[in-house]
Amino acid sequence: MIKIKVNGKELEIEKGANIGEIAKKISPALYKKALGAKLNDEVVELEREVNEECEIEILTFDNQEGRDILRHTASHILAQAVKRLYPDVKLAIGPSIEDGFYYDFDAEFKFSPEMLEKLEDEMYKIVKEDIALERMELPREEAIKLMKEKCEDYKVELIEDLPEDAIISFYKQGDFIDLCAGPHLPSTGKIKAIKLLSLAGAYWRGNENNKMLQRIYGTAFMKKSELEEHLKLLEEAKKRDHRKLGKELDLFSIHEEGPGFPFFHPKGMIVRNTLESFWRDEHEKAGYDEIRTPLILNEALWHKSGHWDHYKENMYFTKIDNEAYAIKPMNCPGGILIYNNSLRSYKELPLRLSELGIVHRHELSGALHGLMRVRCFTQDDAHIFMTKEQIKDEIIGVIKLEDKFYKLFGFDYSVELSTRPEDSMGSDEEWEAATNGLIDALKEVGIEYRLNEGDGAFYGPKIDFHLKDCIGRTWQCGTIQLDFQMPERFDLAYIGADGEKHRPVMVHRTIYGSIERFIGILIEQYAGAFPVWLAPVQVKIMNITDNQSEYAQKIAKELRDNGIRVEMDLRNEKIGYKIREAQLQKVPYMIVLGDKEMKEGKVAVRARKDGDLGQMNISEFIAKIKDEIEKKVSDI
Repeated sequence: MIKIKVNGKELEIEKGANIGEIAKKISPALYKKALGAKLNDEVVELEREVNEECEIEILTFDNQEGRDILRHTASHILAQAVKRLYPDVKLAIGPSIEDGFYYDFDAEFKFSPEMLEKLEDEMYKIVKEDIALERMELPREEAIKLMKEKCEDYKVELIEDLPEDAIISFYKQGDFIDLCAGPHLPSTGKIKAIKLLSLAGAYWRGNENNKMLQRIYGTAFMKKSELEEHLKLLEEAKKRDHRKLGKELDLFSIHEEGPGFPFFHPKGMIVRNTLESFWRDEHEKAGYDEIRTPLILNEALWHKSGHWDHYKENMYFTKIDNEAYAIKPMNCPGGILIYNNSLRSYKELPLRLSELGIVHRHELSGALHGLMRVRCFTQDDAHIFMTKEQIKDEIIGVIKLEDKFYKLFGFDYSVELSTRPEDSMGSDEEWEAATNGLIDALKEVGIEYRLNEGDGAFYGPKIDFHLKDCIGRTWQCGTIQLDFQMPERFDLAYIGADGEKHRPVMVHRTIYGSIERFIGILIEQYAGAFPVWLAPVQVKIMNITDNQSEYAQKIAKELRDNGIRVEMDLRNEKIGYKIREAQLQKVPYMIVLGDKEMKEGKVAVRARKDGDLGQMNISEFIAKIKDEIEKKVSDI
């Protein structure tokens, strides 16, 4: 017998029992829900045997890791269905992703929506057959031979990239076998609800020089009711798609002359400028000084900063006076040059330098997505230079500022702490000190966080803020990165109270992340119906007949004189038609003017959300809307 801990409870079990048997011993209900397990933090399948003392967490659909196991198995079921119906199709890769899975295929034909329906039916047959998934391992050469026999060229390539002494794992389900590290469900019957969602193109291994494959996206759940709820959310997300609304509301466009380079229209610029003005006001209150650094800098700078080694594949280059220059992918080296422009005293620290800096990064054309993934964007950066003693207080200050912004826009958020990646600079001691600095600040503020091992920046650990919108989707926006490396590489210094030179510590941080992406997120968060303080048009004035045209002009002037953004619709159209159009344009307030309003010197007010508000004096309406603008009221 050996002692183990399962879901926090101590148990004695027979050596060699598998995790599924252990879960069944604890509770048949737990076993029914179990999808896999964490064995000492390693995600494993239920068939894994336990032969020594350990800690086990049983994973269900309530855990992200559990959902990943289920959906990864669903991707194998899709691949098996494809091979049953279209045996000549070659398999590429098929991972789980957030909220679903995909599988990439190389086919001589194009998959159609009708084919997806047939594949979905075949997947349900495979589920009904309740086929066991069996793990098998082979030496590298035998694995290559097996995949060559099956004419799976992409699998052969993946195996050939592995070390010669590697043991390669496969998963077999009936007559189907696939290269995979796992883990998986015990059998296909565990999945109760599947839906194939869409088709897309995807370059093999993400390289645009490779062949374009066909990617089938899908999702899977434990219950049909959960799938139905998810599909409703997807329909809602389609209605909120920022690309669709951006066009309908005339906010931005992207043209074939500049893929990945968004064009902001006048109404989009109002939203953008309002966000930037708010950002500047809040940063001034928080003790930041705004800077502006050049778009193009000498290539040598990017070697010195370390970005060359980590970003050169995503950078754009040019020549000036026969010297190599780069268009900046990051703002931080420019901020460092400003810091280093003069010898600093400890009395100047912390020095908080903020910048709305335009950066360029080469994204693959297949990855571009409206405002969410672009090649040119504005980072709302700030770089804080401080002493080691100031780390905790400065990180806390940034966390509180992030919190203030996100609450204003109606976002809940979760926090992730990412630690040292494999490809990083600096000593273990520096990384430990930086990581502990972030942890201390999070503990002081009382924020729960999830650990994301190995996903930090190459120069330091980071805190990421994942925003949750009103339909439950998450977006990674803000980040706080603590950096001991850049100050070392650029030989940054300050004169301490002892008159000696000391090395400062540096924080890189964003709140919006990028202005473009944040606008895209807000369009979807509000479904295009911006709160009145952000709305491009805050009031639309409509006349019932031509008699009120002059009165409408007078009301418009009074509103504009009070800083309110106004449009007029004086067309010879029925008032119901004008109101419907204003509703479609998501205008927060409509003023309807007829002979009665003109005679009494009043306005009839309609609200986007609440409908008819009745007649008001214009001064009363102005006071109401100005109060909402000042308080930045949101009607979500």
